Amino acid sequence: MVRPHHFGVNPETSDNAYQSSTLTSSVDALRAYEELTDAAEILRSHGIDVNLFEGEDPRTPDCVFPNNWFSTHAGGHVAVYPMKAPNRRLERRQDVLGMLKSKFRVQDILDYSGLEHDGLYLEGTGAMVLDHVDRIAYAVESDRTSPIALERFCTHFNYEPMAFAAVDAAGQAVYHTNVLMCIATDFAMIGGAMIKNVSRRDDVMNRLAQSGRVVIDLSENQISNFAGNAIELQGRKGRILALSETASAALDHVQKEQISESATLVELKIPTIELSGGSVRCTIAGIHLAPRG
Repeated sequence: MVRPHHFGVNPETSDNAYQSSTLTSSVDALRAYEELTDAAEILRSHGIDVNLFEGEDPRTPDCVFPNNWFSTHAGGHVAVYPMKAPNRRLERRQDVLGMLKSKFRVQDILDYSGLEHDGLYLEGTGAMVLDHVDRIAYAVESDRTSPIALERFCTHFNYEPMAFAAVDAAGQAVYHTNVLMCIATDFAMIGGAMIKNVSRRDDVMNRLAQSGRVVIDLSENQISNFAGNAIELQGRKGRILALSETASAALDHVQKEQISESATLVELKIPTIELSGGSVRCTIAGIHLAPRG
């Protein structure tokens, strides 16, 4: 996680329909800093190890969302991604990669950032929602998810690409897949109605069901309240589903019961951070590497 010192709504990411239309004030920047601080402490209290970095570069208003620029994978692999917005490229940090190498067993780092020169982008686990068991990379088609970059990633990391189009009520393309869906151990949440091609929607829903997971269908209103932007984490006290208070309030009783059968719901209060169009899933870059020692 990265604690933002200069949080603001990024003017270079206007294709994100979920972000606020106005820049935030210095007061809101302080609130975002405090929200992330509190979120990290709550996760730690639930047995989650959190590596907390400081986002001190004023040129990176979105640094609180590190999951877009790198991901880690079992077997000691790390991927670094090409980002669409020029100021988001500044979020890539050698100290983060250095920490991974020092604390975990890293075999290699595959750096795709050079694809930016060709206008090809793949914004990490925002652009892709990965099923680590069935090895499927679900990906909403957008300017931030190049099919060429997606295919390259899937070839290197042994995933089957499953791309599809999804739009909101205004007909605007969903900018990141992790706004639309979340895959956990025993369940998956997805805004299925936003996949307008019925045949393709059936393909996606069937693949999720075939994995043996309970499929929790989310409404577009629930998606707009970030209910799909959640992440399952494994802590010393068992599995949790980390999501925002906004997202939790949007879920109904039945949906919460379905989740609770597998994981403990842990609510994080990040309303200011959500002004920039991302929620809890975006703030967490998961570590799937074996620790040293």
